[in-house]
Amino acid sequence: MPDKGARDKMTGKAKERAGQAKEKAGEAIDDERMKAEGRTDQVKGKAKRAMGEAEETVRGAKENIRGAKDSLRSKDDRS
Repeated sequence: MPDKGARDKMTGKAKERAGQAKEKAGEAIDDERMKAEGRTDQVKGKAKRAMGEAEETVRGAKENIRGAKDSLRSKDDRS
């Protein structure tokens, strides 16, 4: 099962695509409300995807910090 960051990126992308489809459907039937809902869904999807990317960035930074701490500890142990 993917981590929360990856899951947020996937659901965000899906929401973006659904919003694009809704906007196109609104254009096809000349429904301003549906077009607006589609654009709103796209923005929500982009925000969710950005949140997932940020979560993955933070997770990577935390892992790098842990690795650096472990490296420093092993150097101290050898001294």
